[in-house]
Amino acid sequence: MNWIQTKTNLLRRFPPGARYLIGVSGGRDSVTLLDALVDLGYKKLIVCHLNHKLREASDADARFVRKLVATYNKTIVGQAHINLELGSANVTALAKKKKMSIEVAAREARYLFFAGVAERRRCHTIFLAHHADDLVETFLINLFRGTGLTGLAAMHEVSARRIDDVSLTIVRPLLLIWREEIDNYVREHRLKFREDASNKNLGPLRNRIRRRVIPYLEKTFNRNVRRNIWRTAMIAAEEENWIDNQARVSLDYEDHLNVKDLHALPVALQRRTLLKWLREQGISGIGFEAIERVRSLLDPAARGAKVNLPQDRHVRRRAGKIFIE
Repeated sequence: MNWIQTKTNLLRRFPPGARYLIGVSGGRDSVTLLDALVDLGYKKLIVCHLNHKLREASDADARFVRKLVATYNKTIVGQAHINLELGSANVTALAKKKKMSIEVAAREARYLFFAGVAERRRCHTIFLAHHADDLVETFLINLFRGTGLTGLAAMHEVSARRIDDVSLTIVRPLLLIWREEIDNYVREHRLKFREDASNKNLGPLRNRIRRRVIPYLEKTFNRNVRRNIWRTAMIAAEEENWIDNQARVSLDYEDHLNVKDLHALPVALQRRTLLKWLREQGISGIGFEAIERVRSLLDPAARGAKVNLPQDRHVRRRAGKIFIE
């Protein structure tokens, strides 16, 4: 039995004979995932690598991934082979233009790239190499930012994401696997990978969480704190899925929402329905404050009938409906 199969039954839902995208940065996590999937018989993978142009070594990372794909293709018997999609993005310029952090801009650029490949290749399922430690770090980052359940359950083994009218199914086979287990796999299989020197930089919040906050929590409480946080995140993800499904069936919404129907829902479902609706209308960067401003339009006694949103958009209430303009 393959290493991943001993940890999760997730891949049973994704037979190896089909085509899938896989995000490969060249780092140890994505290289490990690629190797494990090839070992399981996934021979129709489309490797997606985006050059973020953030480091001097970025071009060398792209060359490494190209060589890696060629190496695997030499071992595959028959007509099936691994394809490669290389892209590039000026993440620094994107961050400046949209007034967002480099980390957020890089993530947005990656998903835009993935969506473009998915549409071009007509393949809408992508494997990503997020693992258990990533889940813990993301949970803490969002907790410190004051997020709700959606943020605390930000990573799922399987999730759907819509980018520019392209639907992606995101699969994370390593989400039950810890970084130390990946390190062991890399050593045992003598895998080559690219080391990202920026991981040692304490400037990005994630690196501070990883190198300072979590070790402090483990020292102060106990060594099981990571697993306890991971378990909480997994519980939050299950509850998030349930609430999300409730919001999906609560209203038959399209380009507008009915104020009376929405007002009749519990507050939690009001917030979730508004969040889903705004995202489906192409509004990104929606936080708690924005949701509450829109929710204020449900109050019959509310004086204002207009709420400002990011990206120069507005929500209006008129004739018992709320809509975006």
